[in-house]
Order: sequence, then C-alpha cells, then structure tokens
Amino acid sequence: MVDLSLQISELWESSADLDAGDPEASRLVEAAVELLDTGVLRVAELSDSGEVVVHDWLKKAILLLFKLRSIDTVDVGPFEFADKIPLKRHYAASGVRVVPGASARWGSYIAPGTILMPSYVNIGARVGSGSMVDTWATVGSCAQIGERVHLSGGVGIGGVLEPPNAVPVFVEDDAFIGSRCMITDGARVGEGAVLGAGTILNPSIPVIDASDGSEIGRGHVPAWSVAVSASRRREFPGGEYYLPCVLVIRRLDEGERHDKLALNSILREHGVST
Repeated sequence: MVDLSLQISELWESSADLDAGDPEASRLVEAAVELLDTGVLRVAELSDSGEVVVHDWLKKAILLLFKLRSIDTVDVGPFEFADKIPLKRHYAASGVRVVPGASARWGSYIAPGTILMPSYVNIGARVGSGSMVDTWATVGSCAQIGERVHLSGGVGIGGVLEPPNAVPVFVEDDAFIGSRCMITDGARVGEGAVLGAGTILNPSIPVIDASDGSEIGRGHVPAWSVAVSASRRREFPGGEYYLPCVLVIRRLDEGERHDKLALNSILREHGVST
C-alpha cells in the first residue's frame, strides 16, 4: 500500500506529461481505485480523536483516472451511457439490494446489507452496512456514509473531490437525514444525529443550541441530537435580513434508536417533518 501511494503521488506530480491510456499509469491508478471499490481502503476516516483524516493520494488516483481514460459507450439493457468510468456490478454477490433505477459508479463502495432505492452513488463514496439510500437521494464523490444511516428521499450529499486534501462530507453511524436535506462542502453529521426535512448544512451554516442560543459550531451537527432548519435575524446597512442556520432542538440519549413516530412527534412540535 505504501509503495502504491508513493507511485500515485509521483504520477500526480508528473500528470501534465501523462498521455491518455498510458498502460503503466493506468495499471497503478486502476489498482488504487479497485481498492476503493472493494472497500479495502477509503478516501477518509475518523481518527481516534474524532478528526476526519483524508487520504489524498486516493483522491489523486480518482482524478488521474479521469485523465487516463477515454469516453466509452456503456449499454445497460435498453439504456445507453457514455462515460469514462463503468458502473458497479455483482451486487447480489456483495449482499446489496439495488432497486431498478439505482446506479453506482465503479470506485464507490457499497457495504453488505445496504439498500439502494432509485438513487445514485458516485466514485470514491462509501456507504456503510445496513444503510438505506432512498429514492432520488444522491451520494456525491468521496462522501462517507456510516452504518445504519437512513438517507431519506431526495437527500443531496455533495461530492468533494478537488482539491485532493479537501475534507469530504461525513455522515456518521446511525444518523437519520430527513427528506430533501442538502449536506455539502465537507459538512459533518455526528453519530446518531437526526436532521429534519429540508435542512441545509455546509461549513458556512452556523449550528445553534436552541436551549441557550449559543453557536455550537459551523457545518457540524453534534452526535445524538435532533436538528432542524431555521433562520436568524442579522442587520446590514441595507436593512434587516434572515440568514439560514441549523437549530439543535433536542438531545438524545447516546445509543438511542430512532423511532420514526417519536421523531415525527418531536419535529412536528417545531413545524418540521422527517
């Protein structure tokens, strides 16, 4: 692995001189992407201290893949695609349920026990075991989705591929993401957290504790909390305006499982649903 990472880094430094289809470069890059596809390696992970660690050489491998490959026609039944990267295959053998209309690119990892409703998972992304990617949800490039996560209908998990050292979106284990939420630009949802429908989360969005009005942070919903979309008033020379924020309205007991009826009751108190 060390040798491969060094070789990919060397290729990256000389990428301006690489020609499409270079056989040796293609062999190395495809070996790295195959490790992502099979789940042996991942683009990012949490350290023992809880910080996101990015393995940027794997992102460089993905970017080099686009440079080295040409567009090919891909036939899937009656459908035709033109792309540089093939779709994933062998779902049944991997223990993954995939409903017609769902697709994932080679280089993404879908763990056993995952369900993909008609949805899309991009290269470099990782979806943990027991998770549900619901109808019309999108998991962008290099996004990291934990185990037993529910991405509800229409959720948008943004891709973060460039620059290679940029932190991708990270949704930790047991999180519940409500319908039509948008999580982008390296934002993070903590373990067991719940986001109400329509919440927008990115590193510029303040996360506020409803109990005392304090700002907890930006772009990071803490573990075992229930958060909803909100706005707060700000004064500008041109007048007063309301800017978006995320409001933490409830703290859950650590390890508390998500009862959808109970969640709906909590959220409806604040005019929000899952």
